[in-house]
Amino acid sequence: MAEQSEDNRGFRFPGVFEISAMGPADADLELRVPALLSAAGLRLVADSLRQRPSSKGNYVSVHISFHADDRQQYELAHSCLRACPDVKWTL
Repeated sequence: MAEQSEDNRGFRFPGVFEISAMGPADADLELRVPALLSAAGLRLVADSLRQRPSSKGNYVSVHISFHADDRQQYELAHSCLRACPDVKWTL
């Protein structure tokens, strides 16, 4: 059985991961999230983009899958989205 370091507990690299970003509905996150991840050099999974509006329509969550070869690439995905002022949360 392959051992995992504590830093990668629950994660297997390389792998495909889904990231979710939430923000205002008028922020065009469905366009910006893939653009930000691509600009960071991450490989996106084709046709994996999904979006869902909040119940009142004020916010939207955008979900997209990407390839990460290691923990640094996984963290890069979160950090580049969190640097965007319109992204309020990432999961």
